[in-house]
Order: sequence, then structure tokens, then C-alpha cells
Amino acid sequence: MSFVVSALPAAPFQPLFGLSDDALAAQGIQRRVVEGPGSPCRLTLEDARPGETVLLMNYEHQPADTPFRSRHAIFVREGASERRFGPGEIPPAFSARQFLSLRAFDAAGMMIDADIVATTELTPAIDRLLADPQAAYLHAHYAGAGCYAARIDRI
Repeated sequence: MSFVVSALPAAPFQPLFGLSDDALAAQGIQRRVVEGPGSPCRLTLEDARPGETVLLMNYEHQPADTPFRSRHAIFVREGASERRFGPGEIPPAFSARQFLSLRAFDAAGMMIDADIVATTELTPAIDRLLADPQAAYLHAHYAGAGCYAARIDRI
């Protein structure tokens, strides 16, 4: 089965780039300088490098009006542009981790299946979850912190 991983679009975040720390704090957002690994940008799906600036914020990644509606912390590299991935391409931030949580949702936004998978087995797990005709899309989450990573759709 063919799938595509989608990073978040840059446009909603661009007005935040360059705001003062006080203006960001008024919106519940923190500017941080990356000191080590573990700050995956949701626009590029790459880990930000030490010395880069990221915005740490709460983001509603599952807006469906169901019990599975969800928001969580995400990092966005300040000034980043979104990145597009080709069919079957695994983002660098996924490959940099040992495990991901995959959650399958139906068209109404109800979770119908989930799995924690080794990133070495990611493609077969995605294919298996998307093989269910009820699965409309998947969400990938970083298994350790549980943060939303990206959406995965069949193509």
C-alpha cells in the first residue's frame, strides 16, 4: 500500500516567527534554544540542531468532535518552511527514534486501532493499519513523550 507522511503547514505558524518572548508567552508559547537532540520540528519533521531556536507550544492535532479530540506540545523551528515527503518516504525525525506510536482513525475521528512499533518496522505497520477499509488516516506520535508527530494518509 502506498502512503504519504504530512508535516504541518508553515502558514499558521509564520506570524509567530520573530515575535517577542512576551508576545509569545501571552499565547502560551515558549522560545527555546536547542541544546541537544530531541526537538523534532513539525514543519520539517527533522530534529532541530543545537543552537537553533524552536517555539514550544500546545497544538490541537486531532480536532474531531469525538472523545479522541487531542492537543499536545509540539516544537516548530523558528523560520522553518514546511517540507513535503514523497510516497513511502519516512521523515528523518521518525528514523532518529527507536519507536513510534501509530493511531488509526475513521472518517469521523474515532480511533479504531493503535500500535507501538519499532521504526525499523514502520512501513509494514503503516501498511497494515491503512489496509483496514475503515481507517481514514493515521497519526504518528513519538512513543516516549507521546507528542504528535505527523499525519499519514494512504495514496
